[in-house]
Formats: sequence, structure tokens, C-alpha cells
Amino acid sequence: MAYKVGLDLVEISPNAKPPVCKVIDFQKFLYIQKKKQKETKSKSAKIVVKEIRFGPNTDEHDFKFKLRHAVKFLNDGFKVKAFVFFKGRSILFKEKGEILLLRFAQELEEVGKVEQLPKLEGKRMIMFVSPKGKK
Repeated sequence: MAYKVGLDLVEISPNAKPPVCKVIDFQKFLYIQKKKQKETKSKSAKIVVKEIRFGPNTDEHDFKFKLRHAVKFLNDGFKVKAFVFFKGRSILFKEKGEILLLRFAQELEEVGKVEQLPKLEGKRMIMFVSPKGKK
């Protein structure tokens, strides 16, 4: 049948019982397949993570400044990765870093929810905050 019409016989799903074939131009079939893949790829949500870095002795003004940035990121629909970086002997002040991150999470309570509580990984104490309501 395909030969008479001047088209190709394309196997659509070989695992089906019986296998499904279609009489179609093979180039058109490939084009449709690529188009479907592109469409599903564009619909998938891309997660962007913005980082905010603190020191264990971050001052009040710096904290507020970084907090405003975090609120902006969360309102734009991005995740925020806040971390305290400990240099040298400042690793002794782990409690300060944890208190700072918990305070940060408390300030962001209205616009975001804590995905991962502060956790020490090497010289960094990391916390993730994701947006509550996406635009």
C-alpha cells in the first residue's frame, strides 16, 4: 500500500501486540517527532537556584540588604540557597551561623518556605528556601 501511494511504511510502536505501523513520509514523521520533543522540553519547569552568602559575623545592614535580594528572588519564582561560609577558625562559631540562617528563614516566612533546614557541609552551613506562591 505504501509503495503504491509513494510513501514509507513507518513502525510507530514496535512493542505493541500487534506492532503499529503507519503509511507516512518518513521525513515528515521525524519532523513531527522532533516538534513533540521540543514542545515537551519547553513545557518542563526549569528550576533556578540563586545563592546568598553570609559570614558568621554578618552585620545587621548586610543582613537586611541580602534579605531584600532573597525576597526579590523568591517573588520571581527562584529557589534561594543561603549559606554561611566559615573561614579558618571561624568554624568555632557554628551556632552563630545557624542562628543567622534560622533568623533569615523566619524573615522569609511570608514569601517562602524552608525546604532544608541549616546543615553543615564542610566549611559551609547550607539552607534552601523555595517560593510559596509562583507567578
